[in-house]
Amino acid sequence: MAHLARTKTGLPTAETLWIGFGIAIAYGVVPFAGSDYLLDAVLTPFLVLALAAVGLNVLTGYAGQVSLGSAAFLAVGAYAAYNLHLRVPGLPLLVDVVLAGGIAAAIGIAFGLPSLRLRGFYLAVSTLAAQFFVQWALTKFGWFSNDNPSGVIDAPVLRIGSISFTTAAERYVFSLTIVAVLTLLTLRLLRSQSGRNFIAVRDHEIAAKVIGVPLLRTKLLAFAISSFLIGVAGVLWAFAYLRTVEPAGFNLDRSFQILFIIIIGGLASLRGSFIGAAFIVVFPLLLSRIGAALLGRVFDSGVLEMSQHIVIGALIIVFLIAEPRGLIALWDRAWSAVWPTRRPAIPT
Repeated sequence: MAHLARTKTGLPTAETLWIGFGIAIAYGVVPFAGSDYLLDAVLTPFLVLALAAVGLNVLTGYAGQVSLGSAAFLAVGAYAAYNLHLRVPGLPLLVDVVLAGGIAAAIGIAFGLPSLRLRGFYLAVSTLAAQFFVQWALTKFGWFSNDNPSGVIDAPVLRIGSISFTTAAERYVFSLTIVAVLTLLTLRLLRSQSGRNFIAVRDHEIAAKVIGVPLLRTKLLAFAISSFLIGVAGVLWAFAYLRTVEPAGFNLDRSFQILFIIIIGGLASLRGSFIGAAFIVVFPLLLSRIGAALLGRVFDSGVLEMSQHIVIGALIIVFLIAEPRGLIALWDRAWSAVWPTRRPAIPT
């Protein structure tokens, strides 16, 4: 997120004006001018993946705790909200969303306990336990899917009071509102003492402990916040985007997709989470159009998927070597060329 500030004259900064302009376009123009395909197949998954990337960025980018189990918490959020709606009739939708995020946070804390003893690669491997355990549980126990043999769940209609969100534009606005609110709350958290504790633990764990940062509480808070945000993203993925999901849809590939978003977009940057999500969503569409135009029928879905993996893998290698801060660093350089007085929102 940009630095919301004012100049010495009391006027809003250029970035503040751009954010206000973006919000006006997102709410006032896109729902009315965008096609159903744009809203349903591009913008809604972009918002959901961006929120999931914000959650993983809190844990990995800011707190320095590597996780490969993001898809598990997406699944926990989706199936928890489904069961809350099914088994607790009359519970408001927003309460379902918050409770589902809370359940994902609780499971995230449980799987975050090894972080006190493990770091880096070993912690990443331990988080795979969450990925495989959640998928196994959702497939093994039919209770989670209301005894559906395949584990598939059909999301209920989005409804808040007497307002129903049934069209593509309405589901987009619902997702946009939740993502915007949670992103702003996350930004405030990262600017607080807790956010500074995250950065201290990430930069030098021993030094953070010496200056009085509570390591266990800070790490578990990072896991909790991250899992909560990813769990809410899972609710939106099931309820607002796909509306029909199965455990296989939350596999390890989905976890890697979210990890690639924050690597390409930029670690320790909420703006990078959105830029990376936009790239991951739009890039396959552009690649399919270009491939079809150049190669015709030879460029089928299999070739598209293989080409996508190759290009994204190459980009990750390039960014890790040449620009570890990802696309957001390129954005900052371009922005600084236009507005040299720009200052970053959060130290990285």
